[in-house]
Formats: sequence, C-alpha cells, structure tokens
Amino acid sequence: METHQILNGKVQLYRRGDSRIWQCAASVGGKQRRATTKRDSLSLATEFAEDWYLELRGKDRSGTLLSERSFAQAAAQFLREYEIITEGERSKKWTDGHEIRLRVHLLPFFGELGVSKVTAGKVQDYRIHRMTSRLEPNPNSRSNRPLVDKPPARSTLHNEIVTLRQVLKTAIRQGWLEYLPDLSAPYRTQGKIVHRPWFSPAEYKQLYEATRAYAREPFHAGHKWNAEQVHDYVLFLANTGLRPDEAKNLQHRDVAIVEDEATGETILEIEVRGKRGVGYCKSMPSAVRPYQRLIGRAKPVQAESRREKQRRRREGLPDYATEPPLLEYPQLTDPVFPGNHVKLFNGILDRAKLKRDRDEKPRTAYSLRHTYICMRLMEGADIYQIAKNCRTSVEMIEKFYAAHIKSTLDAASINVRRPKPAARKPQPAHPAFDIEDDD
Repeated sequence: METHQILNGKVQLYRRGDSRIWQCAASVGGKQRRATTKRDSLSLATEFAEDWYLELRGKDRSGTLLSERSFAQAAAQFLREYEIITEGERSKKWTDGHEIRLRVHLLPFFGELGVSKVTAGKVQDYRIHRMTSRLEPNPNSRSNRPLVDKPPARSTLHNEIVTLRQVLKTAIRQGWLEYLPDLSAPYRTQGKIVHRPWFSPAEYKQLYEATRAYAREPFHAGHKWNAEQVHDYVLFLANTGLRPDEAKNLQHRDVAIVEDEATGETILEIEVRGKRGVGYCKSMPSAVRPYQRLIGRAKPVQAESRREKQRRRREGLPDYATEPPLLEYPQLTDPVFPGNHVKLFNGILDRAKLKRDRDEKPRTAYSLRHTYICMRLMEGADIYQIAKNCRTSVEMIEKFYAAHIKSTLDAASINVRRPKPAARKPQPAHPAFDIEDDD
C-alpha cells in the first residue's frame, strides 16, 4: 500500500491495492477519522486532505465535531427499515408522511446534531421554532401554497414528534443512543376535550330528508342514479357505523341479510375490511331497506358520447335509441358503493346548511360514523359492545363521543341529597336534678 504524510505527519495519504484513488486519515478529537479524496492525482489529493484536516480541527475547537452518529444517519436508517418492516400494516400515505416530515422540518433542524444532542430542551426549541417561523419560506418544502399567518395545528406537531421519536428509537436499537429523552410537551399536559363533528337527531333527520328530496328530483336527469346512491349511502353509514374507507372496500359478498336471534329483527351482518384489518359489524334494522335498494338498483348506463354519435351516423349504423343496452345489476364481487360521490354529498350539506357544526368544524362522510356512535350511546347501548361493533376502543369512545352525550350522565346518581336530621324535641328536666329554693 502506497502512503504519504503531510502537515508534519498529522495527515496520512494512502492508496489501497490497485485503486487509483487516494484516501486520507488523521486523528482529530480523540478519534481516528478517514475520508476519500476522490482524486487520483497526489497533488490534488494533498490539497483536499489539507482542507479536510483543517475543517475538522475548526469543528473540534468550536465543539461541533461529531464523534457519534448524526440524527441524519439515524433518520436514513429509520426510513430504510420502516417501509420494509411495516409492509401491509401501514398505509403508503402514512409511510410517505414520515419521509415528508423529516425532509421538510426535522432534518433541517436536527440533521447535523449527534443523536445524544437531541435533548428535551432541543425538542422544546424545535416546537418554538415551528410556532414562530410560519411566515418564513421553507426551501425544503415543495408546496406552492401561499404562506399563512397561522401556527401549525396541535395534531401536526404531534405527528412530527411521533416521527422524531421513531428515529430516536431506531438509534437506540442500533446502539447509537442509550436512552430516549423526554419528548412530552411542557405546560400543556392535556389537550382540550372536543367532540368530533356529528349530526344530532334533528340534524340527521334534516340530512336524510334533503338527500331523499334530491334523489326524487335531481337538478339533472343524469344525476338521478348518483343522488339515489348518496341517499342510501347516508342511511347505510349512519346505521352501521362503518368508516368511509371501509364502505369503499365493501363488496356485496361481504353483506348478509339475517334474522337476529337475540332481538328477532332483520339486520345486516357485515364482514368489514379497512383500517383495522378484517372485522365484523351488526347493523341497525334501518340499514336493511337501503341495502335492498342498492342490490335492486341497476348499474348506470353509459351515455353515448358526441364522438360516438357522429361516428355511428357516418357509418350508417342504426339509431342508438332503438337498441337500448341491457340493464346490469350488482354482482357479488361488485362494490356496494362504486364511484366517488363526495362532491354531490358536500353540495347537499351546503344547501341544507349542515356543512359545519356549531364549533365551525366541517362535517364529512366520517361524521355519519360519529352520528351512529353518539345515537347508540344516547339510547343506552353498552359502550363495550359499541366499541367492538365499530372496531375501536372504549377509551376512544369515552374521550371523543361519550364526553358530550348528556344521556351518559345519571341525574339520579348526581343529584343525591343527604337527608336532614329531624328536629329534636325539648325533653323535661329529670326530677332528681330539681333544686328547691330555700326561701
């Protein structure tokens, strides 16, 4: 191996085997450090090695020289293993969210730090930085949206801290970090308890009456099939508690109309596939009729386009109206709710003035699930059974739903009054204690 020394032997240049590229090595900060010069000329490699060594000495004196793995290295290791380990268990959107949060916010702030330098105080500095730098353009962001003088939402910061915690846990598994620092937010131990947007019984009645009226008389004849689907969609989700993504994945072979042994009512038994994998749901009896309409509704017929009509006339083919296509009905493998009716659903909400609740939170299709849970609680259903039927936890229901349902409060147990003791009657004096006056 060919070697050379420069700067009075403080830096060594060498070439391994048949390689033409010079490597450099030096001891700085109590640790042997190496780098490649990426050059095959000895004079150019010498210039590179001198600059490299002097830069290391400067960092060592300023206290910025790393003698451990950096946060950027831990982040790269986390991204390398996370997508592989969680394949099929986490959505692609959530996995991409980790990469975006690291690239846009976390790496520019923590990237050059050693993993042991990411302390609780540094994390608090990061929170302050995120709250105060919202009007400064971020060169790492690819978004073209205009800057808004609005601090990041609590959930946004929470997700960024979750990503930060995952990176530090990766460093612990690799042996680069001894313990996980305290990442909890000081001064705010518990967030404000707010309920999720839902439809009260009166609002829910107003909603399904609006969807029913639009299904009977849509603005355009071509929208009738979609309007009928939306009407049944509202009734179906509000009586089953399915999430919108679960309803999107639902096929007709996953739904069965059965006679419930416990209640003697006709209900739907649904095999659900969605956020929590495969689960089961038993619907309210009110979901049966909308599903029967969905089964009996023929698929929409594709209208003849203007180009096809012109081509038919040029070729002298018979009139399209004289040969109507055969109607097709849903098959077992067809989705229960094909297509996307978000625009139509939001239009009905706007016209009915139901898009936002009293806290100005927008209502979406997810609000139908929240409505189902709240109405079941208001009717006195067992919270554990509701959690099982909705594939969630009792803790989530108590935190986001039961906290604002007045029927969960028992006035008889709350308005308890201690009985007042009866007034004592004055008792006559004992004869033995009567004292006669000598006078």
